[in-house]
Amino acid sequence: MKQKNHGKTDLVVSYENFTMKKINYKSAGVDIDAGNQAVDKIKGKVSSTFSKNVLTGIGGFGSLYSLKKLLTEYNEPIMVQSIDGVGTKTIIARKMKKYDTIGIDLLSAAANDILVMGAKPITFLDYIANDKLDPDVIDQIVSGMVIACRDTGVSLVGGETAEMPDTYLPGEHDLVGVITGVVDKEKIIDGSKIKCHDSILAIPSNGLHTNGYSLARKLFFDIGKYDIRDEVPKLEKSVGLTLLEPHINYTNHINNLVKSDIEIKGIAHITGGGLIENIPRILPDLCAAKIDHDSWPILPIFNVMQSIGSIDDDEMFRAFNMGVGMVLIVDPELESHVIDQIAPLSKVYKIGEVVSGNKGVIIA
Repeated sequence: MKQKNHGKTDLVVSYENFTMKKINYKSAGVDIDAGNQAVDKIKGKVSSTFSKNVLTGIGGFGSLYSLKKLLTEYNEPIMVQSIDGVGTKTIIARKMKKYDTIGIDLLSAAANDILVMGAKPITFLDYIANDKLDPDVIDQIVSGMVIACRDTGVSLVGGETAEMPDTYLPGEHDLVGVITGVVDKEKIIDGSKIKCHDSILAIPSNGLHTNGYSLARKLFFDIGKYDIRDEVPKLEKSVGLTLLEPHINYTNHINNLVKSDIEIKGIAHITGGGLIENIPRILPDLCAAKIDHDSWPILPIFNVMQSIGSIDDDEMFRAFNMGVGMVLIVDPELESHVIDQIAPLSKVYKIGEVVSGNKGVIIA
């Protein structure tokens, strides 16, 4: 095809040898077939978490969950919901090429946040975003969620996998989870009954859980110059495996207490902000927490990181959980009952008491 300009200069545009490459969604960076492969890999595992209350399968626009049984088990059932993620722990998973535990982290982080109100987790939804969808990686991530759901009686009722080229760095993933639970209104744990001289108990963590990873990565990789697979004195595993230790899910611990009718006045999940920021979230006015620094074993990983960066104690206790995963506040007379109830699952330490103050935390 030729086109002539009738001005002084002839403009010739030729299309005779021009072949346009076929454009489709995959060429733009989104592979629908890979998404379908991922669903095929995980749907059997996901459906294995369903309770009899789940009325829909995988692949629909939404999930249906029957409330009939709940309405008979609870006098006044209250729905409790929370949303959470795993932060930059996903970077450690990518470096290790090991994705089978961050799904466990996701469920645990979300479930623990509603346990503090005395709720029983019942359903879970996940969101996995990345730059390029790899069905095998999705399978590993979801398999971890499935294991955690089965262990705690939670139904993984649906999710979303988003392939978003140019949004994430190559190989990166972002994980978000939404959990729904239920608690009887008369049994909600909200901290309102906490008073001075109540005992503060701790259920241990097993590592960083899902918080403080930006600082941990800076310490190990930027300052300490460690490789992800390096062995470090005082740590039983490599740097990578130590940092990937799955977040403990305390569902069974707390459910055992709730079923026993032991009065728990307050529960705090020790996440970002550590003991210093999370305990005040459940304290009533005119109350503070006095914590004995030497009353529980601080895990070696925290000592190693503090040494690498010469970090002061205040910053460590604000950035990390320092070996405490959950805090329980109870009447002093109930201490031994709580410890005995949780004993089959975990040790419990008395780490302090409630004192007069303005919602502060004193660590001495």
